[in-house]
Amino acid sequence: MRFSQFFIPTIKETPKDAVLKSHQYLVRGGYIHQIGSGIYNFLPLGKRVLDKISQIVKEEMDSAGCIEIAMGFVTPAELWKQSGRYEKYGKELLRFLDRKNNDFVLGPTYEEAITDIARNFIKSYKNLPVSFYQINLKFRDEVRPRFGLMRGREFIMKDAYSFHSSYEDLDREFENMHQAYKRIFTRLELDFRVVDADSGAIGGSGSKEFMVLADCGEDTIVVCKNCEYASNIEAAKRQKRVVDFDAPKAEFAKFSTPNVKSVEELSAFFRISSFYILKVVVKKVIFLPEKNMKPKLAFFFVRGDDELEEIKALNVLSTKNSNVLELVDASSEDIKSAGLCEGFIGPYSLRNITQSEFIFFDEDLREERDLICGANEENYHFVGVDLSTFEGLEYVDLAKVREGDICTCCGGVMEYKKGIEVGHIFKLGTKYSEAMQAMYLDQNGKMQPFVMGCYGIGISRLLSAILEQKSDEKGCVWTKASAPFAVSVIISNSKNEIEREFGEELYKALKQKNIEVLLDDRLERFGFKIKDFELIGNYKGVVIGKELENNKVEIIHRDGMQKTYLNAEIQEIVQFLENHK
Repeated sequence: MRFSQFFIPTIKETPKDAVLKSHQYLVRGGYIHQIGSGIYNFLPLGKRVLDKISQIVKEEMDSAGCIEIAMGFVTPAELWKQSGRYEKYGKELLRFLDRKNNDFVLGPTYEEAITDIARNFIKSYKNLPVSFYQINLKFRDEVRPRFGLMRGREFIMKDAYSFHSSYEDLDREFENMHQAYKRIFTRLELDFRVVDADSGAIGGSGSKEFMVLADCGEDTIVVCKNCEYASNIEAAKRQKRVVDFDAPKAEFAKFSTPNVKSVEELSAFFRISSFYILKVVVKKVIFLPEKNMKPKLAFFFVRGDDELEEIKALNVLSTKNSNVLELVDASSEDIKSAGLCEGFIGPYSLRNITQSEFIFFDEDLREERDLICGANEENYHFVGVDLSTFEGLEYVDLAKVREGDICTCCGGVMEYKKGIEVGHIFKLGTKYSEAMQAMYLDQNGKMQPFVMGCYGIGISRLLSAILEQKSDEKGCVWTKASAPFAVSVIISNSKNEIEREFGEELYKALKQKNIEVLLDDRLERFGFKIKDFELIGNYKGVVIGKELENNKVEIIHRDGMQKTYLNAEIQEIVQFLENHK
């Protein structure tokens, strides 16, 4: 391809709204063009990178036994109503009416559409297992689109869905996809981690995320310094904490603590570590609108120096009651109306006072003693509380894992990393098949719901992820597999006949070897051309300039701008580039 005949509208100015370097370089390098909030056109360079990433994904999906299909971008709302997600998904689901007043949605995900296909065409266990995939457009009406392709409203994803007759077979396919994803991101030469994750609005029992490590990542990952354990912070687990702080010694004694409400005040008042303080986080539970249920209060107890992980709390409630929509902070008035004193809430008689069905204790508090907690009486706390003497306490994982906590796998120390989610695999089970009555005949002639899995990769997001991890202060740095062109041939002075003829000859020789090459034949200054090479980030560059007089050409490896000088022999240059593709 000749630069003079191609369409690469590079610009010098950094877009005002572009915060991340990936967003800046994709716009400046002529890869994308914004036409609306969170909506982008992919220009020729951007389309080339998209196609390369998509091809790798397609090859690995085909190799893993998946069958490619294409589902409609527009989905009848009726399918979403059947699954129960039409109201629960939230405002990110774009709903609209057609001219006949029929309800439709723009698909942010395709569980309903694929389940409809299965229930219409798969009738017997003999047709199972089967896995389908597509690479298609999606739309999520983000309240605040930002960071370019990282969090847009319109985006391109690879979706895969599998159907099984048993959970054992789902486990097999889950591991099959796990390995396929690892091959995809390895081929893209990315530094990534596979992490335990929360299933979110998709639902299901098992979930793993694939995170590209990058300082700008929106997700916090908890990783062990000693082993391969990694988890999204929303799902991370830790060993039970052990400390050598002095514990408060008393036997369930009631102390006057006038106006001492916060953890910090209590810690100072009793001169003890907040580790021994029983902190309660009070939330208001909001239910699905169609259920017409009044909000209820939920109480989550954690150690005073821990934080409640709200996703964990919401998941616990959703397990107890499938009608739970969200959690919001309880107001002072909510707490007072429940017969409680803010700042003095404790577990003693809490269920009798509030009649709440939602009282939970963090797993780290199991059988703990020597604790301080509120006495459910204004200006009083109990000291020396032994939770093992309480009956019917419900222990669950609630606390946010912190740096320095101990790994459950090997006993190593855990730390935080930042990551960009580029893939996510789920064990859906029968959530959608039961709701949508998607059934098959088993070996005994009985109707059974499909056991399902779901596997996604953010194709368009990967452009940003690669650049966030690889690019430098000069511009884009692509991996070998993702660069729009393998080689840029840069004619330093296109008015110089010798340089131009050598460049043309090299260009033709590279094309004959099927090496993707961009010939910069423009009548521009060399400095302008080299800046564009740095910005665009093709994998390698060949500079044909003044060194040609000494029978030399300069080879530049874009990653690190490392330079090598070769003899100005066409076959030698072609062979070098073939061997260093």
